[in-house]
Amino acid sequence: MSQPTHALITGASSGIGAEIARQYAARGVPLVLTARRADRLEALAQELGKQVECVVIAADLADPATPRRLVEALAERGIGIRVLVNNAGYGVPGNYLSSSWETHAAFLQVMVTAVSELTWRLLPQLRAAGNGRILNVASFAGLAPSSNGQTLYAGAKSFLIKFSESLALENAAHGVQVCALCPGFTYSEFHDVTGTRERVSKLPKWMWLQADEVARLGVEGAEAGKVVVIPGTGYKLMRMAFKLIPDVMLRRTMAKKSAAIRDGD
Repeated sequence: MSQPTHALITGASSGIGAEIARQYAARGVPLVLTARRADRLEALAQELGKQVECVVIAADLADPATPRRLVEALAERGIGIRVLVNNAGYGVPGNYLSSSWETHAAFLQVMVTAVSELTWRLLPQLRAAGNGRILNVASFAGLAPSSNGQTLYAGAKSFLIKFSESLALENAAHGVQVCALCPGFTYSEFHDVTGTRERVSKLPKWMWLQADEVARLGVEGAEAGKVVVIPGTGYKLMRMAFKLIPDVMLRRTMAKKSAAIRDGD
């Protein structure tokens, strides 16, 4: 295997993942793009291939065998990874019992287990690079009081944040910088997939972020050694407020406001 040089981006077919790919392409970093939708990946690779080498590997991280197979496929091609972007993710609408356990298990596989395994399998390469980077796309939901509905989502994102903090401490001496990107509501396909587009569209304009700006701040933060990045002044202020307001009051407020952002039926 050659010296690690590539950035592996999961969930690269659209939204924040595609924008992160554009950010790294602009920096001259060769890319490995992976997601379920091969046609979307090929279109993005054709666009960015004018700037850098782009390798497309269609894969579904809901399959427990995918992380291992993905790393094996990279090794077979002689591709070393210097940057790992764990971006793949989605939400499961409704309350906990409105979906089957199989649905929840697949969610946890994508959002928690696959992230953990890919990181474990690729971390030696990131250390070998001497300037490795891990960018975990979490969410402001992992920092805010949890809502009614999409029961596992905030927990999974909170895990990503804590996971990133520990990895950052463990790997700083090896030249690996780890960052958790925590955006709030961002214009993407996410809310179309969960069926909450009409509901969340009623939220104030200041709460909405652009995917390209979120990606830029995430990549800049990862490269600058920031461990947690919160895009948007409004969200930074909310985070500060959450630290001052008693938890019991925050939970009462979220109980009243959950219907505005989540389907808890």
